Amino acid sequence: MVAASRWLSSKSFFFLLTMPGILRLIITFAILLFSSQLFAVPDNGHFLVLNYHDILEEEEKVPPFDRIAVNKKHLEQHFAWLKKNQYHVISIQDLLDAMKGEKTLPNKAVILTFDDGYLSFYTRALPLLKKYHYPATLAVVGSWLEGQHVHGVKPLMSAAQIREVMASGLVEIASHTHDLHHGIVMNPFGDEHSAVTSRLYNTEYEEYEKDDDYHKRIFQEVEKSSERLFQLLGVRPRVMVWPYGEYNSIALEAAKQYGIPLTMGLNDGSNTLADAGLMKRMMITDDVNGKQFGDIVTKQRKNLSLRVAHVDMDYIYDEDDEQTARNLKALVERIKSSGANTVYLQAFSDPDGDGNADALYFPNRHLPVRKDMFSHVALQLRTKANVKVYAWMPIMAYKTDMPLKWYVKEWRDGGPQFSRHIYSRLSPFNPEARQFIGDIYEDLAKHCDFNGLLFHDDGILSDFEDVSASAMDVTHNVWGLPAEFEKIHASSELRLQWAQHKTEYISQFTDYLTDRVRFYRPYIKTARNFYALPLLKPYSEEWYAQSLPAFLKHYDYVAIEAMPFMEGAEDANKWLTELVKKTAEQPNGLNKMVFELQAVDWKKQQDIPMAVFTEQFQLLKKLGAQHIGYYPDNLHHDQPKLEELKQFFPAVNPD
Repeated sequence: MVAASRWLSSKSFFFLLTMPGILRLIITFAILLFSSQLFAVPDNGHFLVLNYHDILEEEEKVPPFDRIAVNKKHLEQHFAWLKKNQYHVISIQDLLDAMKGEKTLPNKAVILTFDDGYLSFYTRALPLLKKYHYPATLAVVGSWLEGQHVHGVKPLMSAAQIREVMASGLVEIASHTHDLHHGIVMNPFGDEHSAVTSRLYNTEYEEYEKDDDYHKRIFQEVEKSSERLFQLLGVRPRVMVWPYGEYNSIALEAAKQYGIPLTMGLNDGSNTLADAGLMKRMMITDDVNGKQFGDIVTKQRKNLSLRVAHVDMDYIYDEDDEQTARNLKALVERIKSSGANTVYLQAFSDPDGDGNADALYFPNRHLPVRKDMFSHVALQLRTKANVKVYAWMPIMAYKTDMPLKWYVKEWRDGGPQFSRHIYSRLSPFNPEARQFIGDIYEDLAKHCDFNGLLFHDDGILSDFEDVSASAMDVTHNVWGLPAEFEKIHASSELRLQWAQHKTEYISQFTDYLTDRVRFYRPYIKTARNFYALPLLKPYSEEWYAQSLPAFLKHYDYVAIEAMPFMEGAEDANKWLTELVKKTAEQPNGLNKMVFELQAVDWKKQQDIPMAVFTEQFQLLKKLGAQHIGYYPDNLHHDQPKLEELKQFFPAVNPD
């Protein structure tokens, strides 16, 4: 087909030029019609990957329910829905051929995957695949084939059965790793998490797995997996399905080195051919029927409204370990009951409340560790309260004894001076400071598992900052502005240009920090705190180096401080209305903006009355705000009041 398409686009073109006009028109139309049917690339090569696990008979559906198991009758309804709605189930070979340009993917292409190699695939799924002539991918764990036929209480396929399903011509056997489909101890609390992405914590020596040891372990496991499947099947796997959907750049490199071109995670969404090296997969959960399945496939669980509780770890930590445990238990129960689906969780310690990181709640190479507990708290919230957890981290504000040249400088008394701002900020223009902060973010990612980053509101530079030597060097030699602060400040036009450059520069610095994290946690999303004034009065970008258009470009979400009492608004509701209105003026603004209400009036040192809090929440919803949160959550005196919060806070369309 590809060769024919090239012929039609070259030789036939010159042939058509010699024909009479009407005949040329008829033949051209026929060629276009023919080629549109045979040679077009529908959906630009988009495809979905769906994921299943155990397949049950109706009588096996007994408590406690397995959320990832599917009733056999429902599985057939899923297959029937795909066929009725003209979805085309493709094989791994189809995908590889499309990647090589040897064929195009059909419209509405779907890949079916089944994880773990349960016996139910052989007895229940395979007959349905044969009935519908649907290919599928079966991911098996190498170590489970070594004489072990039961995973937990579920029977597994034998090696002979795996060879049989492969011989059917419908099933691609993928690696599910050799022996990484389990948790390992990841912190001093004894929590277990993915063996692929976690650093093993040695409780005897109280130390974490070193970089070289971790790298060696992952590469050896991938090599062993490939070798085991080769011994079993006579062919090496072409697909790696990461257990629990957990992977990182080191794991991906290991798969590549051992000749596995395709890998799969567990994030929702569609794929293009460019994503084939790391495909998103939609796990089918909660035993949905055919109609519910159709909604999942067509809507892809998009547009989830966020309900965010912004939590200070300093409220949870106590010098008494038993009290810390009680605080955490209370927090998890509170968040679970509240209806929140997202938690912004402080990963740094700020006991004096000045916004600077005095210490951190995770192991790192540069700052004191108040207590190594972020990974533990995040995991408890994710698994027991079923929420997404964002690590809330400073961009620049770290209390540390570093050379003065590392810090942000402001112009004062005729020259650059150490900034008097409450945030003691390291300058992102200084290469050593950048590396220092980047190391901290990388250490967070190495040792903790989380869903996203929330960048603190310390990422600001005033119209007198940053005039450090490294910053002014960039200002003049990169941005082309005057080398002298006085010349910039004397011109309103130059001041605005300077501010806009700084806005972009800080945003690019957070991109660098995100990249350091994504090396180990590639799937994370990002959010950044945003002051209200640069939205309401865009010219104030000059005073903050913040703007909504820039933030919308760089982050998945923007968390605006929707806090009228903090801002001294005379009419709080009118102020909030203007905030939503200004957000809606930006393309995609309401889809990405998280409106964070204040739960405390810091000026009066009083909790916001729940009647006021509820009124503001309902107003935001009425005005079209999609994502709403609040700060702070105080479990010690129940603010906001849980009994009221849980009645109106849950997201409209929870996942």
